[in-house]
Amino acid sequence: MGRGDLTHVAWARLKPHRPKSSKRGGRWVNHRKVINGILYRLRTGVPWRDLPARFGPWKTVYERRRRSSADGMWDRIFAVVLADADAEGRIDWSMVSVDSTSCRAHQHAAGARKTAPVLPGKRRTPRQHRPDEGLGPSRGGLTCKIHLAGGGGRRPLALLITPGQWGDAPQLIPSMERIRVGRLGGGRPRTRPDHLGGDKAHSSRRNRRYLRRRQIRLTIPEPKNQRANRQRRGSKGSRPVGCDKAIHKRRNEVERTINALKNFRAVATRFDKRAYVFHGTVTLASIRLWLRP
Repeated sequence: MGRGDLTHVAWARLKPHRPKSSKRGGRWVNHRKVINGILYRLRTGVPWRDLPARFGPWKTVYERRRRSSADGMWDRIFAVVLADADAEGRIDWSMVSVDSTSCRAHQHAAGARKTAPVLPGKRRTPRQHRPDEGLGPSRGGLTCKIHLAGGGGRRPLALLITPGQWGDAPQLIPSMERIRVGRLGGGRPRTRPDHLGGDKAHSSRRNRRYLRRRQIRLTIPEPKNQRANRQRRGSKGSRPVGCDKAIHKRRNEVERTINALKNFRAVATRFDKRAYVFHGTVTLASIRLWLRP
């Protein structure tokens, strides 16, 4: 077992959800070895052709990673891992925080086709392709942004990929809608934390109405311009916004979660052309964080 490879306990959790091999063609390469190769590249960020030979042909590892991102296998495994963690009491619902981080896109991440190619006898699947591919211009080149909702245990609960120039406030509601932690014994999944924390970039009247409607307590500081606008409206303005500094200090937990995610070099620097592939990359990194002891 090499450094960073899956332990026996971690593999026991992932094994039931591995992809089914096709009846046609040759025998598939060992799934555990392939996933260890994907994790090696995720951790080191090496080019696919430089993948060590102990993981098998690099093309096999690359294609398995891409197909798993396309069919949503990483999302399904992430949902199961979250359900297991919730059943074991490892998710701290008392405080969930939201934040975002920008990832520099490598020059090889640009230039993806605008539409999906049509193969003979196949139907086009444009659902996998976005017009922006999660890339946006910045001063230093193309960037993308990861919007993250993290629990008090410093582990990811939901994530969203957007272009780098998109703001944080409009993405708070889509990020919250992605929190769906299933229950092993059946029943409706849990989607609502007890408390939500965020920085000033997530403050807006729309977000506050949304959280109050869902009965989620919030600790989000109010920017000076929003406070001045509210005071200018007088009695027609919204209610005063309070911010408990002691609770707001816990927002560092999501920042530490982002720091742990960006320890994976393939997350800190985006090498993937397609947004759905990079989403699978970040989702796999989140799964790896949950599988750690």
